[in-house]
Amino acid sequence: MKVAILGFGTVGSGAYEIIRDGKCGLTVKRVLDVRVPAGYEELVTTDYQVILSDPEIEIVAEAIGGLHPAYEFVTAALRAGKHVVSANKHLICHYYKELHELAAEHGCEIRFTPSAGGGIPWLYNLRRAARCDKIESLRGIMNGTTNYILDAMQHLGSDFAEVLATAQALGYAEADPSADIDGWDVRRKCAISASLAFHTVLGEEDVPTFGIRYITKEDIAYFESLDLSCKLLACAREENGRVTAYVEPTLLPSGAIESAIGSNFNCISLWGKYVGCLSFVGQGAGKYPTGNALVQDMLDIMEHSGKTPISLTAPVMDQTIYPHRYYIRTNAPVPCDVIERRDGNKYITRPLTRTEIHTLASAAANIDPQAFFAGLEDSIV
Repeated sequence: MKVAILGFGTVGSGAYEIIRDGKCGLTVKRVLDVRVPAGYEELVTTDYQVILSDPEIEIVAEAIGGLHPAYEFVTAALRAGKHVVSANKHLICHYYKELHELAAEHGCEIRFTPSAGGGIPWLYNLRRAARCDKIESLRGIMNGTTNYILDAMQHLGSDFAEVLATAQALGYAEADPSADIDGWDVRRKCAISASLAFHTVLGEEDVPTFGIRYITKEDIAYFESLDLSCKLLACAREENGRVTAYVEPTLLPSGAIESAIGSNFNCISLWGKYVGCLSFVGQGAGKYPTGNALVQDMLDIMEHSGKTPISLTAPVMDQTIYPHRYYIRTNAPVPCDVIERRDGNKYITRPLTRTEIHTLASAAANIDPQAFFAGLEDSIV
């Protein structure tokens, strides 16, 4: 089967090398990029119409990133009857319903395993589990950059700014790390995962989010005094037809599986009614892990292992279900009726809903912009 790759950057070139060096039955006929590297003149084109008009190209792999022109390229490919695989979490999250319906309308498949979990076959196995099981909940570490930062702060005793600088030097964090440290990257991955798990369509706006920008080494030391570790987790749950999904730093006991996940690794779990708990651990990003996931999606299409769903229902969102306690560190006043424990400017609250904690956080941030919040839970089941 012949394919085209859109974008010859880190992920696109990784997928190309895997196909070129392997014996998987795929051939890269064309690559689209704004530049044509020396030695690739016969392969790389700057004209997308060359790919669209080529009947031999059956799969288009999108590795450009961002919303535009990725959206225009992907929708044009689907309308031309070409299957699409994508590593673009922003695109998939923003246009989830439209892309699925367009693929079904034109008899194509759209696959996006690398968009959440990178090299981990998370979405692939979530899709398989959801075919015949009821997925009750999911949670996990979905961002290697933030996990590296939190792990290093815990084990080295370093402050946030120092570890972030190291992560940037190692290439784990971008020059502008906002998408990672403010939780936006995980929010998109959470929305995609919950949409697939619960056969629905969640947008970013459906996932209330706290990041780790304002965590301090004093926070980490306090957590350790309670025998807890902090991880940035995506969580989603369906209960009696209602869905809750959120992203927040979460304090976990040492026995929790996520507590043992170090460096820039990811760990994501699902709970099914019949299958129980399944967990997936591995590299969440990188040239070859993500490129490999992109190629695996191509192979699934080639082997016709699954079809694009043609009907997706709107979710009934309810951020009041599954309340839990929170850690708050702030110099702003905290209402007495929510406090379960206080140590100076550090608080443990009674169980609060996401609606309650985000209202409290918004009020606190007006007085103390450096305030930090983290969920406190042993398990999502």
